[in-house]
Amino acid sequence: MNGFNEEAKILAVIFDLDGTLLDTERATRGVLNEFLARYGKEVDKEKQEKRRLGMTQKETAAVTVQDYQLPITPDQFIKEITPLYRERWAEAKALPGANRLIKHLRKNGVPMALASNSLREYVDGKISHHEGWKESFSVILGSDQVKAGKPAPYLFEEAAKKLGVDAVNCLVIEDSLVGVKAANAAKMKVVAVPSRSETDCHGLANIVLHSLLEFQPELWGLPPFDDWVDKTLPIEPIRLNGLYVTGSLLETTENATLSLPDQVAGLYFGWSKFDPDRNFKILHVWFIDANSDHKSKQHMQIHLVGYIRAWDNKDLTSTESEKVEEYKSIARASLDLPSFPCFLQKSFARVTL
Repeated sequence: MNGFNEEAKILAVIFDLDGTLLDTERATRGVLNEFLARYGKEVDKEKQEKRRLGMTQKETAAVTVQDYQLPITPDQFIKEITPLYRERWAEAKALPGANRLIKHLRKNGVPMALASNSLREYVDGKISHHEGWKESFSVILGSDQVKAGKPAPYLFEEAAKKLGVDAVNCLVIEDSLVGVKAANAAKMKVVAVPSRSETDCHGLANIVLHSLLEFQPELWGLPPFDDWVDKTLPIEPIRLNGLYVTGSLLETTENATLSLPDQVAGLYFGWSKFDPDRNFKILHVWFIDANSDHKSKQHMQIHLVGYIRAWDNKDLTSTESEKVEEYKSIARASLDLPSFPCFLQKSFARVTL
């Protein structure tokens, strides 16, 4: 990591929107399939997985029309599919850590800009569902307001210009490879919070995080957070529903709200419920309560209310495995505090699996 130095003090932060602050991908899941069905087509998952995040709307439209041999022009594709996306934008949730970081920077007087490859009209539509976001950004830009979108540097250069801050004093927070390349081209520092499909970011960003909850402002000469409670962080509650089968949580339908987005890998804790009368404390997917007697296959409701640290199961070492009991103890104690309340008394909508 190459972070803060006195010669290039960070004076402003520029955010990407989709996949960085907003979980728009999951909110709009199924839209393309619904659209293609009108033309007797189905989504080709292999083709979709090869798509690059961060493409402009016109680029996406042209590729889609070509991939599926649709009898329409890219402009017609945009006109027909956009209303379907608009309906889902209201459902796009802020990614964990997004509201916390925006509020923290605003409280400390750090200028912020929003620079997205979406059209400005769409950016305004998406953030309108999130209280205080529009007022928090001194500058908001869409790709239609500059000569070319990312990976060209123009969006970030224009954002810096409007903020009145030199590029060398700007920090960009991105989730996509094209966004990281744009920040590099603009000669700005960049923090990447990529999905698993954007692993190429690792070699180009100054630092790569699993989640915005890992972001440490002080590494960039910015005011540090002051909201930790001992060794744990209260978070905006994350509600999940799924099927518990002999120790594993399964997601078996497209509409199941079980797994977290790629960008939020970490060690979380909270509450789970198997039936209307019993709540259990959980750490990640481990049960803390010794008496958590549960059936081998049943619906589970999960309410995550706290965060401990970065954690990637793929890189789980023997040393970290030994620390699980320590983390369980930390989570157990925290869940007895008023900062980490249990909200499971109210019934959730149950997902049919």
